[in-house]
Amino acid sequence: MEDIIELATRVGHALKAHGLMLATAESCTGGGVAQAVTEIAGSSEWFERGFVTYSNAAKASMLGVPEDLLNRHGAVSEEVAGAMASGAVAHSRAQVALSTTGIAGPGGAVPGKPVGTVCFGWSMGSRTIVERLVFAGDRHAVREQSVAHALRGLLRFIEAA
Repeated sequence: MEDIIELATRVGHALKAHGLMLATAESCTGGGVAQAVTEIAGSSEWFERGFVTYSNAAKASMLGVPEDLLNRHGAVSEEVAGAMASGAVAHSRAQVALSTTGIAGPGGAVPGKPVGTVCFGWSMGSRTIVERLVFAGDRHAVREQSVAHALRGLLRFIEAA
């Protein structure tokens, strides 16, 4: 797997080149993306803040995710991932944000959402994209793959802007 610190370094270069600040909104990764980007010296130039919103109440109060959205689709959904990412932009001074929400395991699976299901969101301005993947492995592996995927997705999202 691609080295997470190398990915975070590439993210930092891309953000800096585009004059953007990043915010993260994380659930299943528990701040892993924020930890990865703050490993990079000088990240204060392009990383604004991170939200760790593990509970539905935190997603609602800190990011403005509508409670009816959480009730209708569940926290692990593309709809909530998108709302988390756009909420992170709205509740920070960042111009771009990413989000992660999923089921890292070993428990927590529900019908249609097996362990390893992770939803991602990337948002900037009026543009938000989402994605849902299912990763294999134990809790650590799911979380590590999620951090790497969130960073790779951010690179693609920035370059497509």
